[in-house]
Amino acid sequence: MTESRIKRLATTLMDATTDKDPLVQEQIYNALCYLGESEPEEILNSCDEYLRQHDKLAYPHRVIILKAMETVVRNNIAFLDKSTAKVVIFLASNEMTKSKDVIRDWQQAASDVLVAVGQRFVNKVMEEVLTKFQPGILPHYFVVQTFANLSVSNVFGMVPFLNSILGTMLPMLGMAKQDHMKSVFCYALQHFSESIQEYLANLDKAPDPTVRKDTFSNEIFSAYEVLFNSWLQHREAKLRLAVVEAVGPMSYLMPSEKLEEQLPKLIPGILALYKKHTEAFYISKSLCQILEASVNIGSRSLDVQLDALLGTLHPQICAPADPSVPLTVKNHTEILRCFTVLACSFPDRVLAFLLPKLESGNERTRVGTLLIVRQIINSAPSQMEIKKPFILSSMKLPLQDSNNKVKRAVVQVISAMAHHGYLEQPGGEAMMEFLVRQCALPSDAPKKQPPDADDLSSDSVQSISVNTLFLLSTTVDRMSNVLWPYLLEFITPIQFTNALTPLCKSLMCLATKKQEEGENAALLRYDLNGNLPSPYALTTRLLVVSSQPYAGDCRGTAALRLLSALRCSVHPALDPLWSKRVPLLVEHIEENTEKSLCQKEWEEKLLLLLQETLVAIADNTWICHFVTEMCRQLTSYNSFPLEKNFLYKCIGTTLGACASKDLVQQQLQELLETARYHEEAEREGLASCFGICAINHLEETLAKLEDFVRSDVFKKSVGLFSLFKDRSDNEVEKIKSTLILCYGSVAVHAPKELVLSRIEADILKNIFQYFNTKVLGIKVETKDLTLKLCLIRSICMISQAIYNGVKCGDFVFSRKAELVAQMVEFIKAEPLEAMRTPVRQRAMVTCTYLVVLEPHLSDPDRTELIDTCLAAVLALPPPDLAKERDEDGGDASHGELLYGETVSALKDLLKSLLQRNLTPHGLQDMFAHLGPWIKSNKEHERQRAVEVSAALLDFYLSKLNVSTVVPFYNLGVLIALFSPRCSDSLASVRQHAVDCVYCLLYIQLCYEGFARDHRDEMVEGLKALKKGLEEPDFTVLFHTCNNIAMVIGKRVPPDQLMSLLLAMFEGLADPDKNCSRAATVMINSLLKERGGVLQEKVPDIMSIIHSKLEEVDEEHIRKAAQQTVYILASQHKSMVVSSLLGSALPFDSHTCAMWRSLAAEPTLTSQILEQLLEKVNGDVPYKESKCFLLGSGSERVATPLPLAATCALHEIMSAPESGAAVLGLYPPLFVTLLLRVSCTVGVQLPKNLQSRERRSSSGHGPAPRSLHPCSRAVETLRVMLVRGGSEEVARTVANAGAWDLMASPERHHDGIAVLAGAMARHAGPRLPLIVKHLVPTLSSVFDSQRVTTTAFFAELLNSNVVNDLMLLETVTDGMTGRQKDPCLLVRMLALRGLGNIACGAPEKVRKHGPKLLASMVNGMDDKDDPHNLVALEAMSSLSKLLHHVEERDIQSMLLHIAIRIRPFFDSEQPDLRQSSIVLFGNLTKFSEGNSEVFFEQILNGLVTLLLHLQDPKREVVKACKFALRMCGPSMGCEGLCEMFLNHLREDRSLHYGEFMNNVCKHLMQSYPEMLNRLVLTNMFYFKSSWADIRAAAPMFIGFLVLHVDEDHCQQVDLDQLISALNLLLKDPVPAVRVKVAETLGRLVRIL
Repeated sequence: MTESRIKRLATTLMDATTDKDPLVQEQIYNALCYLGESEPEEILNSCDEYLRQHDKLAYPHRVIILKAMETVVRNNIAFLDKSTAKVVIFLASNEMTKSKDVIRDWQQAASDVLVAVGQRFVNKVMEEVLTKFQPGILPHYFVVQTFANLSVSNVFGMVPFLNSILGTMLPMLGMAKQDHMKSVFCYALQHFSESIQEYLANLDKAPDPTVRKDTFSNEIFSAYEVLFNSWLQHREAKLRLAVVEAVGPMSYLMPSEKLEEQLPKLIPGILALYKKHTEAFYISKSLCQILEASVNIGSRSLDVQLDALLGTLHPQICAPADPSVPLTVKNHTEILRCFTVLACSFPDRVLAFLLPKLESGNERTRVGTLLIVRQIINSAPSQMEIKKPFILSSMKLPLQDSNNKVKRAVVQVISAMAHHGYLEQPGGEAMMEFLVRQCALPSDAPKKQPPDADDLSSDSVQSISVNTLFLLSTTVDRMSNVLWPYLLEFITPIQFTNALTPLCKSLMCLATKKQEEGENAALLRYDLNGNLPSPYALTTRLLVVSSQPYAGDCRGTAALRLLSALRCSVHPALDPLWSKRVPLLVEHIEENTEKSLCQKEWEEKLLLLLQETLVAIADNTWICHFVTEMCRQLTSYNSFPLEKNFLYKCIGTTLGACASKDLVQQQLQELLETARYHEEAEREGLASCFGICAINHLEETLAKLEDFVRSDVFKKSVGLFSLFKDRSDNEVEKIKSTLILCYGSVAVHAPKELVLSRIEADILKNIFQYFNTKVLGIKVETKDLTLKLCLIRSICMISQAIYNGVKCGDFVFSRKAELVAQMVEFIKAEPLEAMRTPVRQRAMVTCTYLVVLEPHLSDPDRTELIDTCLAAVLALPPPDLAKERDEDGGDASHGELLYGETVSALKDLLKSLLQRNLTPHGLQDMFAHLGPWIKSNKEHERQRAVEVSAALLDFYLSKLNVSTVVPFYNLGVLIALFSPRCSDSLASVRQHAVDCVYCLLYIQLCYEGFARDHRDEMVEGLKALKKGLEEPDFTVLFHTCNNIAMVIGKRVPPDQLMSLLLAMFEGLADPDKNCSRAATVMINSLLKERGGVLQEKVPDIMSIIHSKLEEVDEEHIRKAAQQTVYILASQHKSMVVSSLLGSALPFDSHTCAMWRSLAAEPTLTSQILEQLLEKVNGDVPYKESKCFLLGSGSERVATPLPLAATCALHEIMSAPESGAAVLGLYPPLFVTLLLRVSCTVGVQLPKNLQSRERRSSSGHGPAPRSLHPCSRAVETLRVMLVRGGSEEVARTVANAGAWDLMASPERHHDGIAVLAGAMARHAGPRLPLIVKHLVPTLSSVFDSQRVTTTAFFAELLNSNVVNDLMLLETVTDGMTGRQKDPCLLVRMLALRGLGNIACGAPEKVRKHGPKLLASMVNGMDDKDDPHNLVALEAMSSLSKLLHHVEERDIQSMLLHIAIRIRPFFDSEQPDLRQSSIVLFGNLTKFSEGNSEVFFEQILNGLVTLLLHLQDPKREVVKACKFALRMCGPSMGCEGLCEMFLNHLREDRSLHYGEFMNNVCKHLMQSYPEMLNRLVLTNMFYFKSSWADIRAAAPMFIGFLVLHVDEDHCQQVDLDQLISALNLLLKDPVPAVRVKVAETLGRLVRIL
């Protein structure tokens, strides 16, 4: 019986192999394999019988069965008995040969079965297959392939058969006419040869160690003759490749003399195939095997074939391999192996062939040849040993190659050479020089890839060269003596600059190695290395390149470390200094980045190291050599201006330390003669050099500057330049510029006690001599920009020198006025439309230092200086506009930086001038110049002027020192100048204006006698007000300006108040409307005193205000008008309200503003709100109107007065000031507006208002608020909550999207519920009065009001605040009273509210338990509930109540509820499924008293709950998880309970298959007797409408049978189950069929 069921299962599965879905087919295969693991022989026999009985079954389906058989055999080969093996072998043999045609998938599967059985029963397999391999009869294709595969899978078992197989096969070769047969014979011969080689290589493990190569040689050769002489000539490419693949391994087994005899034909024959086949890998692989076999027998025929071999193989290496095509890469590897074989046997001839190819004009030829050379160097080292000089000499041309690919190949050859001792030979240095040159390639070269080539970039060559150099220095020990100290020769030549970082790193590693060898091993031996750069050259070079530490891959760190390593070789005295200082410099570089490093500070650190070095050496001869070398290297840095500039500073420092005056003058003369004056960096550097040198050699420096001008060199230069007209003027000016700059540098650096006396007598005289040119005796001022800038810089440095001088106080600078006038002229000459040069900035900085010197400037000079500088800076166009005008398209960031520096220079200059007259008069005089700019109608001019003013006032306050109390007579005028600017259109002006007012008030306090550090609380408050000025929001600005006005009003002295007011009135005409608005701040206080005169003309004035607002759209007008409205309403509120309510709807923006002005004072606002509430409640909310368009029925139309009052309420409560009034009227406002919302849902506007709203919305300007009645009411309620302190309520409702829900007829109650919940959480104390006002509306005639109130109360019951406020009884009674309400929605909401008591007042549930439970049961039985909405609510509410009711109250109806809700588990409505399942889970808590009865209910629902874990709805899955967790403790199985608790947590994802496997394991351990019941329940779900559940049910059954004990297997009606599964196997969804197939496989457990 068991056997027949296994067979039936297998048959069912095999019948299903016709399924077209690949996943189903795969699962059928897996199921058959699973059955096979349990009963391998039975399944194999079943498969055999099935295939024999279903002879007509199509081969794709037979393949699945055969593949399953192969897997079963392979996994159970050790346990198979001979009889079964025979059956399988016979079947597979027949399947394989049934069709004479080749049907690859089918016959391959059968062949694989034979190969699998052959692992153990090779003799049986051979016995069967050999019957189909008869002499003289051409065998089946797959018989031969099976032999081949068997020979590979079972070498020791098959080789003994091969001799006889070969004997039978040889005659068949001539019979093979079809290409596929010839190919399979080649395949077999290839694998036979490989197997024989493996057998012979492992004779020690072989069963017959007497087997020899000779055993097979003759047969193999006979086969070779057929393959080579006949088949290789075939036109079919695949066959030729098959022959080639076979010939390679066969050549190892051929008799030596035969192979030798065949080589003259064999090799040319193989080589000829390259022309016929694009894919060369198999040919190359075979050729390499033939060559190895030939070398193994010591063939002499190869010599003759060598040229042909080299000529054929070489071009293939030259063709680049495509990495995306793996076979081309493999082909390269095989060909390189061929060259290795040939090079080992014929080294001379191979090199003689290769090395001339390095001179080829073809780039690919050169690259390919270099690849072969590298291969030979690495793989044939012994043969190449004596060829090293020859190979090195042949590399001369490749070293000069400019092609990047060739360069990279050369670098790889050099790497190979280094490892094998080539570079120690003569000629090795040239290779290293090449490598260093590649390291020096520019790494930032543009990477342009030509469209028709795959050329490498120089970056790639440079990168590989750097890596190679470092590896040779660190990992190849034999290279140390080659590279040290040779690499130092590349440090100083400028062409190797880009290679400095890798060179320094490599030299550091080499130096470290040398130091490890011994103390003196690292010292440089100049007697043995004549080409090494001197210590002076090395020090100069490494120090200079360190000045730009992050250039060239951070060469500064590498250079300094190498410098430290060479310290003893540079000078023995440097060891203690450099070993301490240099690491600190390196650390400084590493702690910073290129952006964060201060270049000036870094250069100072390096110059300090240089100074300390010169002091430590203290050898004048050494220093003289050093400075000479520095000057010699100057020209090398012509392309490196920054480094050259630093080198000049180093020369100046070293000259300063030089004791030889003659050498100093000689070098200075040389510097002046050789300088490149047209380059700015050179001019700066030369000036720095002269200045630093003058610290110790002032006289010599000044003398040399004068001598140079008088020298022949200078005169010749000028004379020479005059030959070139345009060029001459320019060049001469550059020389003069440099000399002027040198004088300034000398003045600022030289000792002050020595230089002051020389400034006017020598320095300035010479400077102006160079600057001014005379033509026909008339002084002509130069227009050369460089000369101007140098003059300005030089005078600035001279001024600084005087200012910082020891005798500064006694020094009278007689030429001061002349120099200031010169600077003013320079500034005036600059164009006002743009700032293109730094002349303004530099001239103002110079003036800043000049004006503080004695004597004082005259008033006219001072005035001209101030006005000129202000106009030159403040009038400049804004930076963005200047950029548009600038046709040169200069660097924007540079322009911004220059502008910032110029403004800063202006501030510093004005501060210097103010410092000379620090009095109110001086301040007034300064603002007399600034005033027009502050009031300018151009924003950028105002912005700059106020910014400068703020800086000046802050400076004045910081420097002010009042000894006697004096009046600050112009305070009012100055405050009036700045206070309106607190609302300027520019934020920066507003901020600076506050700063100005702040400083002015503190200056006043100082003049009143307060200490300068005194802090006034009100004045300090101005700083806090600046935050409100950041954004241009007029309300914020007005509020801030008002506060500023209050501070000003309280701090301005009485005698200044009138002047302040008068000046403020002048400010009303300010062109900036924001500033005129600010001026009204102080005027409004006067208007408040005069409201009485308007009392008889309130309507007229209201009308006029409205019309003025329409005419003039000015902010300050609007504010003033609102203030007037408030004043009128405070005395005549009824008239104002009536007048405004009469305005046309929708209210325009001006009417709205007027309404909002009524919120200013709480008492008045409360009275107006009460009037408006009366208007809302005094009329019906809507009227029914017949709808003629629809033919019948009616629509609701809003009444106008409540609508207008609602709009007015919204506008008033929108004003923040209305908060107090809204708080006082909170309950009536809330209830009125809530019911207004309720009554306007679905209500339309009157026709006249609809058309008016359309017109207003289509007009220009901002869109008005919607006038729709419900939207208006909702928005007004929202504003009321915000203004009533319930912002959190409004925010919560908004976040939930509930405002929109309230206006929706379908979701209105949901929106109300959100509102009620928010009120309970955030406005609890307001609820008692709200509830009191709402209770009567439960009986309202309007359905909408009953729904709204019920929804509100229902949600209130969800919060404990109802109980805390003693409202529970009232609200609960209201809910129970609504159970019979005619409106279904009211009944549903009432049940929801009763259920919510469980959350809001759980402790009260027991008290009302019976009543609440009865309500819920009645709800589930509601007859007027077509869509089960009331039942759904009853179930959800009951679930919540069950946690708190008494057990005795629920026991009597427990079973009734469980049975009542069970049909809902499989409902089509997801929410019903969810609620019923959750309720079922909650009911389990009460099952203890009636455990057996309820346990039965759990068992009834268990399968359903487990299957619905695959429910398409996530909320249902969540409910099932909950219910199963709740059922777990009642199931009596601890393991199952623990699983439910651990794996079914809500936040945890579930691996369903694994989970069900474990569940079934526990079920079958604890309830094995339930197997049949569980299976039958699952079978019910085979017809479920959800595919996931249809798939889960058979899987459930599969896991059950997987874990049931044999004793309980008989419960299941297997025939019924298999039939049902068989039917389900035809399900349209593949996933279902997959699970069925899987389960069918598992049924073997219960057979």
